[in-house]
Parts: sequence; structure tokens; C-alpha cells
Amino acid sequence: MSNGARKRTGGYAGWPPPAALRPAATRAGTATAVAGARLAVALRTASRRRTAASSGAQQRKAPPMEPIKCGLLPGESKPVVERLNEPLRACLQRCLGRPVQLVVGENYVATGEALRQGRLDIAYLGPVTYVLQSRSAALEPFARPTHGGSCGPTFRAAIIVPLDSPLQSLAQLRGGEIAFGDLASTSGSWVPRHMLLQAGLAADRDYVRRHLGAHDAVVSAVAARRATAGALSLPVFERLLAEGRIGAGAVRVLAESAPIPEYMWTFRAGLPTALREALREAFIELLTPAALRPYRAQGFIPAVDADVDRVRQWMEDILQARLRGPLPPSVLPPTPRHAASEAAARWRHERTAQPRSGAAS
Repeated sequence: MSNGARKRTGGYAGWPPPAALRPAATRAGTATAVAGARLAVALRTASRRRTAASSGAQQRKAPPMEPIKCGLLPGESKPVVERLNEPLRACLQRCLGRPVQLVVGENYVATGEALRQGRLDIAYLGPVTYVLQSRSAALEPFARPTHGGSCGPTFRAAIIVPLDSPLQSLAQLRGGEIAFGDLASTSGSWVPRHMLLQAGLAADRDYVRRHLGAHDAVVSAVAARRATAGALSLPVFERLLAEGRIGAGAVRVLAESAPIPEYMWTFRAGLPTALREALREAFIELLTPAALRPYRAQGFIPAVDADVDRVRQWMEDILQARLRGPLPPSVLPPTPRHAASEAAARWRHERTAQPRSGAAS
């Protein structure tokens, strides 16, 4: 390159000239653009980091909420129990602001064991199930349904027979086969056994027990004459009639029990105090008709351990009777051992002997 060319290009042959050789205005504009780009990149990076940090903090502060597990006894089939208690579940979930899950046990003992072992948070236990499980765990009852009037927080058990059964008293069930619910059921097993004991009949000595699990199964067995009689919750029996699940002319009530302390919603041991108080408040303030209807309740009231003392005594009476063993023949009640079968036989004979309508006399 000639000296003239170098003079015309400022002494440098390439183009564009290096930043140091560019005009001051050009150098300033370029620096500003680069700084702006770098700032934009830095801001975007910082924003992403803040978002990630914020998200991580939120995840650390609010992990996915574990559902509150509510245990229910299988007094009827699992789908029926879940359907009846769905309004209550929805109310509790809305009130507590966290998921609520219904868990129906395979049997009464399974539900009680799950609460005792901490696999449930709360459970709706009958008096017998509560008494058995609270012997080895610090369970705390906190709410029970009340029905108002003279009934209050109680219900009754019933012993039923086929509608046209000739039997008129519990004593006549001697020698018969009686259908019961779950082994640990209050109204489906223990209270009816106490009723029979008061009538002079001891289980497995004076009548045959058949445990069918659920109340509706007991009604079906009696209606189909697969059992001489059956024991179940009177409110469940009345609801099955109202729903048309058993015919009005299929069975009748032979005897009702004395008032039984109601079932109790019960906390597991170790449930956090704040959650206990929130649940207690949610139940006591519950007024939603759809949630209360399956319990036939006006509302829930506080419950304590002493509420089931009456049932504890009935259980003790039954256990003492078993320990005493069979009574000697001299002190057995005078009712014939097979009164139930003999009465049924007499009834069938009388019906057979009656002239049929339109038959020659």
C-alpha cells in the first residue's frame, strides 16, 4: 500500500478500523449497545434465578398436603357407607381447607386397629370397638351425634324375626339359629347378646350364632328364612325399610334394646393439637342437613370416654357369663331347650290343619 493510501485511511489498511481508532462517538455508541445487551442478559438470568428460588421456597414452605384419613366401620357394604358419608367428607374438606379421605375397613376390628396403629387420623367407632381398642392406645373421643328430644345421643338395637314367625319373646329363641353382624359390632352383636342373656339365653349354649358381618346381610338372612332371628341396629333397619331394600311384609321386630350410647368420632394418639382443635370445631359447628342426615342427627356434641361406661358393663356381664360356663340343669330356665323349633313346628302344623279357602269341608 502506498504512503498516500495509508494517509487516506489514517495509516491502517483494514476496515472497519479497530475500536481504538474509531471516532469517539462511534466507540461510545458501541459500548452502550454492548453494555445494554449484557445488562439485559444479566437481568434475564437474575429473573430466572429469582423465579427458581421463589418456586423452591414455596415448595419447601408448602409441601403437598396429606389427606386427613377418616375411618368408617363397614356396617353395610363399602359403596353404601361411602355414599352415605360423602356429604360429610365434602363439608370437612371445605371447612379444613385440605383433602379428606374416607377409609372403610374390611371389618370392625380392622378399622379399630388402623386407628390404634396411627394409619387413620380419626374414626367413627361404635362403643364396643372403642372400648376394645382404647385398652392399648391413647384414643380420644371428641364428637357424637345427638338426635334431640328424649332420644338424645343414643340409639337402639333390635332383634327381628320373619313377619309370620310364631315367636313372641326372646326366651322362645332357645335352640334357634340367630344371625348377628360383625363380631365387634355394638348393636349387631354385643347388645343383642346381652338382651338374650337377660332373657336367660347364653351364646353357644342356648342358641347358635351366625356372624354375617353387615346389618343388611342380617336382614336378608332373616327375610329369606335362613335364620330364626337376626340382630342389628334399629336405625339401620328402619332406613332399609324406608329405602325399600326390604319388603314391609318380610320381617318384624321381636324386641328392642335399652338406649345405647351413640358411636363416637375418635382421634388417634399423637394427632397434632392444632389439627385436633380444627376437627373438633368442624364437627361441633356442622349444620349441613345432607351431612347430618345419614346420622339422623340434629348435630354433633362433645364426647368423652365415660359416655360408653354402660356398654362396658354389658360387655363385662357377657364375659362373666362365659367364664361361669353352662349352668347346671337344676337352675336352667324352665323354657324347653328347643322352644324356637318346637313353636315353629306347631305353627306349621296349625296352618296345614286349617281348611283352605274354597275347599270342601
